[in-house]
This record gives sequence, structure tokens and C-alpha cells, in this order.
Amino acid sequence: MKFIVKFFPEITIKSRPVRKAFVKQLRHNIRLVLREHDDNVKVAGNWDFIEVLSECDEKRSEFTESLSNIAGIAHFQYVREFPLTDLDGIVTEAMASYADILKGAVFAVRVKRVGAHDFTSVEAERYIGGCLKAQSGALAVRLKNPEVLVPIDIRDDRVWIIEQRVEGLGGYPLGSQDSVLSLISGGYDSTVSSYMTMSRGLKTHFCFFNLGGDAHEIGVKQVSHFLWSKYGSALGVKFITIPFEEVVGEILNNVDNAEMGVVLKRMMLRAASQVMEGVSAKALVTGESIAQVSSQTLVNLKVIDAVTDELVLRPLVTSNKQEIIDTAKAIGTAPFAASMPEFCGVISVKPTTRAKMHRVEREEAKFDFDVLQRAVDTARVMSIQDVIKDVDQQYQGDVPVVRMPVGDEIIVDIRHPDEAERHPVKVSGRPVMNVPFFTLGTKWPDLEQGKDYLLYCGKGVMSRIHASHLMSKGYQNVGVYLP
Repeated sequence: MKFIVKFFPEITIKSRPVRKAFVKQLRHNIRLVLREHDDNVKVAGNWDFIEVLSECDEKRSEFTESLSNIAGIAHFQYVREFPLTDLDGIVTEAMASYADILKGAVFAVRVKRVGAHDFTSVEAERYIGGCLKAQSGALAVRLKNPEVLVPIDIRDDRVWIIEQRVEGLGGYPLGSQDSVLSLISGGYDSTVSSYMTMSRGLKTHFCFFNLGGDAHEIGVKQVSHFLWSKYGSALGVKFITIPFEEVVGEILNNVDNAEMGVVLKRMMLRAASQVMEGVSAKALVTGESIAQVSSQTLVNLKVIDAVTDELVLRPLVTSNKQEIIDTAKAIGTAPFAASMPEFCGVISVKPTTRAKMHRVEREEAKFDFDVLQRAVDTARVMSIQDVIKDVDQQYQGDVPVVRMPVGDEIIVDIRHPDEAERHPVKVSGRPVMNVPFFTLGTKWPDLEQGKDYLLYCGKGVMSRIHASHLMSKGYQNVGVYLP
């Protein structure tokens, strides 16, 4: 199995040393990601493209999915490679790949050629195209806007039949740029802004301010882990939780109602500015967009940013809400955001949209900054790989684990819809429901409570977390299915 990876165009216009560094990082990222599917995968790069080789032909779909989510790739191609004998040999191989597709279709052959041969690219296209039309039952050859394109690369004494082309994320290879710390709440905005910095090559760590409630923290850990596992190129990043309940209480008790939102954002930037050094971050990232809410006017953002000397990046600053939601749907975070258990203890009745610095500083003078420092000092820093395990440890209840159902239990597949669709679970003689884990909290009360349910997630970790969480809410008709 062979893939040819083409670089994001902006990489190719860099200076020679920069381009070499970017390609080296991309090669490293591809190898890290694909080792999950094949420990012996070979990733070799040169000036124009990267070759990916594997003997695990049965995992083509997994390779395709993973490559499509690695930043720095413009597109990649699945190719069949064979030795060049003559043009008739190419026709035979092209028929093996395209015969079924060409039948009754209007098509064209495109040949790219490198090296010395006794034919030109145009001559090869004409000969191969004529033979394919005669042998495949194709309707016609049309060079402009064909229904089917048969791309062929001839490189010296080797031939590539390109069977599939898949668009990539573009952007720069993750890790080729500096690190940033993304303030993530789990909603549409913060997940999309985190994705945007990741897809631009910025190694993105996650920082969550817990305003109160385990359910929200669990949800944010899950969506952060999802973003990292899908788009993080398997690079090690950190997840930081800062307990902000006391900070919220201090604001509620001592800050004027109109200034609460701005003061809370300033406290978050103060705290994040302290912890970012621990992950070598060079900037903070937020999901704010101009005028989306009261704290996000230009005047308020200027007052908020004045609290720190650190660079604050806002990838969504001019995006409208529907654009953000559409992006969240495309990258897979929309279902998380829609079901995220929110908690906001600072809601102003009449929030200011034109904060004055002297008023904000007057209100902050009433604030006990020892409370903020305690929050920073008790921040928890963990590897993103460990956040799900950490959530599991938060719920160490006695969850029943069933290897082989013997009663009338209903299997509930709680995996992400994409995973459930790719690898559906089948249990002989058992009904299977698909209820993604991020909707369990809202949909569980609507299930028939007289029945017993077994949650399934593949490895048993996520299912145990959610079963334990449901049991803590008083539901006893739940267990884990771990075949």
C-alpha cells in the first residue's frame, strides 16, 4: 500500500532551510500518527512529496482517515506502483484499477512523466486513452471536463496508477510553529479556535477554568481529547484545569454587576498568563468574536487585554456565529458543543459594553487577589493522553461490567457517530442503540427506565465513566458492555 503526500503550497515557497524543517516535521507527524495502525510504516520524504509505505493493505481506510486530519498536507493520493515495461503494460494496470468506473463514462487520461522515455506525455495519453476506450466500454474520451479522470505518473522506470485523491487540512505541520495555550470552555467558539491554531501548525495546549461542576469539566476534557486525537498529530500537549469557583464567588460578592463579565475575563487572562510559562506557550488563544456577546466589544476587549503583556490570539475575531457552527460541524466538535453542560456563575443583569478602565480597576480593588493566586497554585496539569483516565478516576464507583449479556439488556453504543458508523457493534440477538456519550445526560431520562442498559465504547473507559456518572445521578439500570 502506497500513498503520495503533497505539501501545503505555502510550504513550497519557503526558503530551502525552512522548507526542509517543515517537511521533516511533517514526516515526523505522519509517522507518529500512522504507527497507531502499523508499527512498521515507512515514511520517506524528498523535496517534492512524501511517500508512505505499508504492508497493511487492509487498513487503507484507517490510513486515509488519519492522513486527511494531519496539518501540512494539501492532498494525498493512493497509488498502485509497478515497473514500466511498455505502454500496453500501463493499459493492463489501468484497466485493473478503472475498468468498472469507465464503463459507459466520458473520461480522459492525464500522464505526468519524469525521466527519459521513447514517448511524450501526450503520446502516452493518446495511446492509453484509446486502448481504455476500446477495452472498457467507455462512452467517449473528452479532454475538457471529463466525468472520470485517469491520472498516471511515469517516473523513470516506475509507474504510479493514482486510484484516489483526498484533500488534506492544509496549513503548517503541527509543531513547526511555537506553542500556544488555548482557553477552552467546550463550546462552539473555543473548540473551533483551538482547531484553527492546530491546523496552522501551532502546538496547542488546553486550559479550562472550572467555574463549578464536574459535568462541565468532564465534557471539556472529552472534547479536548477528541480534538487532540483527531488533529493533534499524536504530539504531546498538556491539559490544565484551574479551579475558579472561589474566584467566581469573590466576583459575585465584591464586584459591581455591570463589570462582572469583564472582570472575570481579566482574571482568566491573569491566571492563564501565569500557567502558560509551564508549557512554554508564546501566546494565549480565545474563541472571542467581535460583538457576539457583551464582553466582546472592541472597547471591552481592549480593557480585558490590558491586564496582560502576553499576546492574545483570537482566530474567530471576525467570524459570524453560523460560520463557527458550520466549522464545528465539519471538524466534529458540534455535537459536543451542543450538549456541553454549561455553568456560568457570573451573569450580569446589565453588562457594560463600553468598560472604562478606571471603573474596572476600582471594582478589582475590592477583589481579594489571594483567591486568584490560590486558584493558580492549585491548577492541575496533565498530559492530554491521560485526561480520560483522569476522568475515569473521578468516578471509581462499582459499575457492573458484563462480558456476555444473558438477560434482556439493551446495548447502547456511546461512541462518536463517526466511529460508530465506521465500525458498528453487533451483538447476536441484542438490540443496539446509538446514543453518543455527549448526549447521554439529556437523552437518558427519555429512555424507558424499566429496562436495563449496557454502555459500549470499545475499550470500556468512556462507558465506565458515563455509567458511573449516571449511577451518581440515581440511575441504577446501567452497566458496561465489555466483550
